Amino acid sequence: MDNNIVLIDSHAHIYYRDYSGDFDEMLQRAADAGVGAILVVGTDIESSREAVELAEKYPQLYAAVGIHPHDAARVTDACYDVIRGLARDSAKVVAIGEIGLDFYRDRSPRDEQERVFRAFLRMAVEVDKPVIIHDRDAHEQVMACLREEGARRGVLHCFSGDSAMAAEAIAMGFYISIPGTVTYPANHSLRQVVQATSIDSMLVETDCPYLSPVPHRGKRNEPAFVRLAAERVAEVKGLTLEDVARITTKNVRDLFGIRLWDQSTKIAYKIRNSLYLNITNRCSNNCSFCAKFDDFTVKGHNLLLDGEPGFEEVMAAVGQPEGIDEIVFCGYGEPLIRLDLVKKVAKELKMAGYSIRINTDGQANLVHGRNILPELAGLVDEISISLNAPDAETYGRLCNTPFGADGFHAVCEFIREAGHHIPKVVASMVTVPGVDVEACRQLAQSLGAEFRIREYAEVG
Repeated sequence: MDNNIVLIDSHAHIYYRDYSGDFDEMLQRAADAGVGAILVVGTDIESSREAVELAEKYPQLYAAVGIHPHDAARVTDACYDVIRGLARDSAKVVAIGEIGLDFYRDRSPRDEQERVFRAFLRMAVEVDKPVIIHDRDAHEQVMACLREEGARRGVLHCFSGDSAMAAEAIAMGFYISIPGTVTYPANHSLRQVVQATSIDSMLVETDCPYLSPVPHRGKRNEPAFVRLAAERVAEVKGLTLEDVARITTKNVRDLFGIRLWDQSTKIAYKIRNSLYLNITNRCSNNCSFCAKFDDFTVKGHNLLLDGEPGFEEVMAAVGQPEGIDEIVFCGYGEPLIRLDLVKKVAKELKMAGYSIRINTDGQANLVHGRNILPELAGLVDEISISLNAPDAETYGRLCNTPFGADGFHAVCEFIREAGHHIPKVVASMVTVPGVDVEACRQLAQSLGAEFRIREYAEVG
């Protein structure tokens, strides 16, 4: 099998008795087909528990927990507690689902389905997990619930809507997932959706044991057959199977945090006596002197992330370091873009006795639309803020800030305000040729900060 093909079956129900006679052989067939991971999706309390047990036992399996709309009428407060506990207690649980609405079979009253669906959408926000949505003949109401509950992260599995619905869902932050039904000769509508939708917003799945693709229709479906769905998507999109595998696997990684390669050395890396945390490659500025445009390597560490890590992945990468003076949020991106993660990780590390520093471009208040500095009080010992220029014109030219003239004024105010909440505040500048170092020093001091020079073209 082509070693360049690595697929993820993003929706499978392999806890059913259908697989009891050949479970390990089924997993091996999946591996032989290039399936590197399988997301096992619960549909009720029992199957959610089984999904977690399988995920804990097999490294290539991950779990989602939830209750299918068919069973909505039987959901009690105790059911919510069980699902919430499973989601919180296992690092292998990556989503809440499958949840949603089914107006085709109507096995539960529609008002009960919607009540339960909305409750699970709110739970997903509470436990910080994406959602896996079941939608059958309920397109308008599913979208209304997602809009009204503010859901912004998840996938519409076994997508059955049209291209307009796909575009609306994607604009809200959702992915659509393509099952083996894309191979059915009469399923022109799904292939039209695939044709009209960016591959960057698609996952592939089997929904096994259901919906076996051609040429296996009428037989039990299994994760190895996700390759057939990917092949048909590739054909429709004019891509190679390797393209579809690479992109959809990245999409699963970005949505669910399922990473098939260890990127711990890209998240936590040591320079001198400091441990640096690289939690995003996104930036709020676009500085002309940034070395990232040429190379993602800092002092021999390649910091190009495969995907943004979550709390558990960051803490696993940190481990229990010895011989360090501080832990620094500073990678090849702006850490305060991920403010909630910074606060959560910093709190944990402060309790472990580590000193915390943040290196930032000072634009976080503009990014988040509020003064975020009080939220860092007690969590951060030092903050280093990139001033880089003595005036708005120079700052705009060097930093290409998307905030215009507000960018420079915001960083100055951020430096001034930081002193009220963080013990040590440093304003820094990169010695870009032609920039007045002394003017930057005087400005930093007037804002109540220490001043530090960083050599041009010297990163880390």
